[in-house]
Amino acid sequence: MKRWTPKTKTGRRLWAALLWGSAGVFVLAVVQQIAGTRELTSAGTFGASLRLAMPIMLAGLGAVFSERSGIVNIGLEGMMIMGTWFGAWGAWQFSNPWAGVLFGVLGGGLGGLIHAIATVTFAVDHIVSGVAINILAAGGMRFLSAVSYSADSGGGTTQSPHVSGVGTFSLPFLAGGDLFGWRTPDVFGWFESRHWFFISDVGGILRGLTGDLSWLTLVALLLVPLSIWVLWKTPWGLRLRSCGENPYSAESLGVRVLRMKYYGVVISGAMAGLGGTMLVLVQAGIYREGQTAGRGFIGLAALIFGNWNPAGVLAGASLFGFADALRLRSEGAVHALLLFIAVLLALLVVWQLYRRRWVPAAVSGLFAILFLVLYETLSVVPTQFISFTPHLTTLLVLGLATQRLRMPAADGLRYRKGEAV
Repeated sequence: MKRWTPKTKTGRRLWAALLWGSAGVFVLAVVQQIAGTRELTSAGTFGASLRLAMPIMLAGLGAVFSERSGIVNIGLEGMMIMGTWFGAWGAWQFSNPWAGVLFGVLGGGLGGLIHAIATVTFAVDHIVSGVAINILAAGGMRFLSAVSYSADSGGGTTQSPHVSGVGTFSLPFLAGGDLFGWRTPDVFGWFESRHWFFISDVGGILRGLTGDLSWLTLVALLLVPLSIWVLWKTPWGLRLRSCGENPYSAESLGVRVLRMKYYGVVISGAMAGLGGTMLVLVQAGIYREGQTAGRGFIGLAALIFGNWNPAGVLAGASLFGFADALRLRSEGAVHALLLFIAVLLALLVVWQLYRRRWVPAAVSGLFAILFLVLYETLSVVPTQFISFTPHLTTLLVLGLATQRLRMPAADGLRYRKGEAV
């Protein structure tokens, strides 16, 4: 019998993602049966994972535009900080969360514009400019808070007054959403409540991904296919990517390289600003100093893991969001995560041995044994380890990823119009 495969390249990729996703859910189901928990595939865990992943994904997605144009954007953290402050200020000043979204995007875009002026116009080193933006953003937002907020308003030098969120929705029939005022059945929730092996696990995951969604989460998810289409299916995207691969060749073909680099960096800052706005309007309902907590840097890690591709960035951010959600859910979930990581590493060893990659297989095997020993010896995971879980997961993914990574050829290089290659 001939094996069926999709005919188009996009179809084959979607089919492969579905198969790999199903395999991952099966491993999760087996692990949580052994560990005696249901948090690994619960609707609450995956709903929290989605909320926690979106700000990181937006930062990484913005970095795709910047680095595809040839500009390294270390300043994503500062641009997210600007997004959190301006998003909270706009929502508070105009008593409208969507005004906060607009101002958050503009605030992040302003940070991107400053980075573009420094790196594109004045050819400042990209790393130096990005670090400077991170420092200036932190200090600048504290100054603006001191000027704008008073104790009477509920704010201060380190936080804003409370602001309202943008609202949530659930998909009708799938997650029990409303349809013309009628409460529809919750199909995925019903499957999750049956506690059937694998089937209920799939139901719980889908329930978490389709129920109580923020409207900003929907916007962020739609930006992924939109970015793919813009970058790889339009002449504008081709021009932007050519600036990151060989700007002098692009210049010889009539591409306005400096302008395209400006576009890439400003879009990068705007998306990072939207990610910061989500921290305020979706997760906290208030701006607080230090709220980003390094998510801009983790967005860069998601960019590298995703091979400078929007879909890969979404996958990398989802891994961090999942680990962070387990940290917030329960200690037992983190304990089960140790076993899950050990199983994944063991499967990775088998794959690397099959590909005859002996050194990576040995390294992966040592880590697999380490996590298995930790799972067997620790009945309660230390609090310090729990707080570090998402960052450790990110480091493991970046250190043990086996896909071939290729950054844009001219990424990070200084460009001067008219110069010889």
